[in-house]
Amino acid sequence: MAITMAFQPIVDIETGSVFAYEALVRGADGQSAGEVLSGIEHDMIYKFDQACRVKAIELAGALFIPDGDAKLSINFMPNAVYEPDACIRASLAAARRVAFNPGRLMFEFTENERMLDTTHVQQIIEAYQARGFITAIDDFGAGYAGLGLLADLRPDMLKLDMALIRGIDSSAARRTIVANVVRMADELGIGCIAEGIETAAELQTLRAIGLRLCQGYLIARPAIEALPSSAIAASANR
Repeated sequence: MAITMAFQPIVDIETGSVFAYEALVRGADGQSAGEVLSGIEHDMIYKFDQACRVKAIELAGALFIPDGDAKLSINFMPNAVYEPDACIRASLAAARRVAFNPGRLMFEFTENERMLDTTHVQQIIEAYQARGFITAIDDFGAGYAGLGLLADLRPDMLKLDMALIRGIDSSAARRTIVANVVRMADELGIGCIAEGIETAAELQTLRAIGLRLCQGYLIARPAIEALPSSAIAASANR
């Protein structure tokens, strides 16, 4: 299946500025990520992962402001990254082709299945960080993305799973958990991003906790081969 990318902003809710745009895989005819991924054979995961990052960088070269600060956030499957240097070379080559500053690259890793080799993934993270790329654990607090993974890998950012964010305004338990995760991450020198925000009440609660980087349908829906306007950025800049 031919692929393209949709982009969704991650916004600093205090300044209204876009911290990053996450690239989300879509089918060429608008098929969802789930539909695309369901058609990928296991032995093709590595090739698919490479195709996604190259496509995201190529589109970013055409869409992003050349001298802007916003990052391009690319998802990758750690079990598919056999050789980090080869993946880095492919990313840098794609960035050169489209004159995209590789210093603006951010990589999110998430696990739908348990990591096969945590030591190897740690080496991937360290290789990316050595090149100046930002690394993030996606969907933190869900599935296998938990405290043990955080202790082993020490990424630059955590993306708090939407299951922790949904209804946080009316859940004392969620507020306590998120507030303590944010404080723990801060002590470790790790930033936090809240994803999946859908209501103004959720956003206000996160603001009160002190979480600045936010993503979700309330802020902007993903747009295929385009950078959507952020409702937060628009209101902050008026």
